[in-house]
Amino acid sequence: MTASRPDPAAVLDGRLVRLRALTLDDLPDLFDAIGRPEVFAGGWGGGPAAYRDTYEEWRDFILGYLAWGSGNVTAVCLRDGDRLVGTTTLGDFDLVNGSAHIGWTAYAPEVWGTSVNAETKRLLLGTAFDHGFERVKLQADVLNERSRAAILRLGATFEGVLRHTQPRADGSWRDTAVYSVLREEWPRVRDGLDARLAEAAAAE
Repeated sequence: MTASRPDPAAVLDGRLVRLRALTLDDLPDLFDAIGRPEVFAGGWGGGPAAYRDTYEEWRDFILGYLAWGSGNVTAVCLRDGDRLVGTTTLGDFDLVNGSAHIGWTAYAPEVWGTSVNAETKRLLLGTAFDHGFERVKLQADVLNERSRAAILRLGATFEGVLRHTQPRADGSWRDTAVYSVLREEWPRVRDGLDARLAEAAAAE
C-alpha cells in the first residue's frame, strides 16, 4: 500500500477528544492551555528558555515552531465542552519510504495523567497506518522524562538516542530519544491502547 498524507482538514473523534486542524484563530485558546512555564520545563519547544510569558511573544514563537503547511497541525479539544487543551502534529511525511512523525505535542497541565494523550495518539496512529505508512516515529528531548515515559506507555519501541540533533533555546545541545511503531506492531499497540482507554472509562 502506497503511503498518502491524510487530509489535514479531517476531524477525528474519540470518546474524550476531537482532533481537528489548528487555525490561527485558535492561538489565544492554545496560549491559555499551553503557554505556561511548566509545559516548557521538560524540554518542549526548546526547553525553559523558550518560554514566553506574553501572548504576543508566544504567538511569534508558535508561528515559527509548529510545522504549519508541511504537517497536519492539530488542535486537541475535549468533546465535553469543546475546550482546546493542546496540540499535536502528524508530519515529516516521507511518502516514498512510508514514514511519518507524530510530534510537537503539548497539553494543558490539567490533562496530564488523563487519557487525553493515549486517545489522541490512538487516533493519529490509526489514521497514519490507515493511510499506508509503514513506520511512525515519536521522539522527545532525552531530558524530558515525562514525555519519554508517556511514549513508552503507548507501546512504542525505543530505538536509541541521536546526539546533538538541535540547539535548545538556552544554547545547549539537545540529544533526542527516538521511538517508533511499525505497521506489523500496530495491532498489538492498538489493542493495548484500546484496553487502556476502556479501563479508564470503566473507572470513571
